[in-house]
Amino acid sequence: MTDKILKADICIIGGGSGGLSVAAGAAQLGASVVLFERAEMGGDCLNTGCVPSKAMLEAAKIAKIANNGMPSMGISAGQAEIDFGAVKAHVRDVIAGIAPHDSEERFRGLGVNVIKSEASFTSKDSVTAIQDGEPMSVRAKYFVVATGSHPVAPPINGLEGVSYYTNETIFDLNEKPQHLIIIGGGPIGIEMAQAHRQLGCDVTVLEAFAIMGRDDPDLVGRLMTKMTDEGIRLIEQARITSITQNGARIMIDISDGESIEGTHLLVAAGRRPNIDTLNLEAASISYDARGIQTDNRLRSSNKRVYAIGDVAGRHQFTHVAGYHAGIVIRNILFKLPAKLRDDAIPWVTYTDPELAQTGLTWTEAVSRYGADAVRRTDWELRDNDRARAARRTEGLIRVISDKKGKILGASILAPNAGELIHSWTLALQAGLKMSAMAGTIAPYPSWSEASKRAAGAFFTERLFSARTKKLVQFLLKLW
Repeated sequence: MTDKILKADICIIGGGSGGLSVAAGAAQLGASVVLFERAEMGGDCLNTGCVPSKAMLEAAKIAKIANNGMPSMGISAGQAEIDFGAVKAHVRDVIAGIAPHDSEERFRGLGVNVIKSEASFTSKDSVTAIQDGEPMSVRAKYFVVATGSHPVAPPINGLEGVSYYTNETIFDLNEKPQHLIIIGGGPIGIEMAQAHRQLGCDVTVLEAFAIMGRDDPDLVGRLMTKMTDEGIRLIEQARITSITQNGARIMIDISDGESIEGTHLLVAAGRRPNIDTLNLEAASISYDARGIQTDNRLRSSNKRVYAIGDVAGRHQFTHVAGYHAGIVIRNILFKLPAKLRDDAIPWVTYTDPELAQTGLTWTEAVSRYGADAVRRTDWELRDNDRARAARRTEGLIRVISDKKGKILGASILAPNAGELIHSWTLALQAGLKMSAMAGTIAPYPSWSEASKRAAGAFFTERLFSARTKKLVQFLLKLW
């Protein structure tokens, strides 16, 4: 039997955020596009990641307000009635509301040939798949691999014999866990810990190293204190020796001799790129455990083939996949040598308060440039009038710069850190100095004013120095 052969300008493997961005842009610019997606359109972000987790976190915040009120503002509250199944219905409804934007129908309407199948390379310029039970091949001028990543379980004795959830399955759980144990203290684990606690579950987090190890440790420490005060147990440097299950009870033994018993287990301890079924060797594509190896234009060792998003082995964020898509479109369609910049990549952990980062942390800046070459400027939210009005003064804005004020990074712990971090990312991308941020006009009272004040604090010591005072005294003597 002869395979059906399709020809295209661009063949995209993976219908997640990055792949769909490339498909939509390329098709609307007149390129012929074939898109393969073996599972759900929208990928991890829509179906099992960003969207459901944030929908659940929003419900959890409402539950916390309903339970606790705000006594310092004169508002009391009672015991909220939480229907855990209805919370999950809310999550599914949010997904369903966004899904049409990522649907097969929409993309076919844009002119994309959507094929619901898994594809694998057969040569440097072709892939094969099964469509409607029949073999078919696609030959293309360019390929974009956007297959994402998947959760992995760490090698823990007994884990294979225990029922556990990952981010791909936790949102299907309609019964409220009595005691949720989470293995992994990264963003997924910490977000789910707080969401479940605020929805009435007991929660224990086990982290083999440091909680939120990529973020500024001072800000992470404040967040951990907040979560501990909410009743979440956080255990760092936890060495799990074994896991067993007896009926509905899960027992985890850790190396210090303690045993932790729970009813449900979430494993959020890492992800791996989806490359196993791509047959990359047939296309002469180099890869390693992190994913497909690419240059700064996101080209693989086979210059016909680009890799974007999680599978490219860089930052694993939806917005980074979208950023990658723009670079690929400029390279393929406009023949512009657009290159990747990774010095201004923001990320946010959507706890309450939120924890956001862009550019270098203080530790990274000192490691790269030396302590004498960089400065750290802090602005406490207790000095921001909007934060005082909201009784949310536990946060901090920390800005990293060189000694001349060039911005190198920012770390923010605040209720709206995910919004505040954008201006610092723009400053990084534009190569701005602290003077540019300090010189902006911020509305009063606002959270964004804290960013302006943080930048202004960089100049405080110099502005009010003895030398400046002498200069002012001299100038005042002049007519």
